[in-house]
Amino acid sequence: MTEMDEILTYGRQGFTCAQMVVQTFLDLQGKENPELIRSMSGFAGGMGWTGDTCGVLVGAVAVLGLYAGKGSEEIENEPELMFMIEDTLKWFLEQNGSNRCVTILEGRNGTFNVQHCGEIIRSTIQFLKEILVENGFDLAGSENDF
Repeated sequence: MTEMDEILTYGRQGFTCAQMVVQTFLDLQGKENPELIRSMSGFAGGMGWTGDTCGVLVGAVAVLGLYAGKGSEEIENEPELMFMIEDTLKWFLEQNGSNRCVTILEGRNGTFNVQHCGEIIRSTIQFLKEILVENGFDLAGSENDF
């Protein structure tokens, strides 16, 4: 199954864009975390269907935190985290012209478009894989993860 097939499968199952991004990386780690996926549900349509920050971008930042963020009293943020977030924001803006869902979907009646949004999800997942590996993170995760 291709990455786009997986994205479309998640979409048919009713997952939002932010949930699809995060679920993809949980799958890479061989983990399930329904609470985390549930917590991402409010970011659809740009922060609760307000058209604000794109859920794909929110999911991307959550994934970076999943790999490099503080997870307990003993586990601190990795020093790379803020640099990876900054690089991701810059890349996302260059690719999509905005971080706002309503602007990204302009001309598409402001609604989720499987092809357009699916491609944004796919390219963002690919970017995240690259930036994580470039910064020394194992996509399969580690025993220190939640």
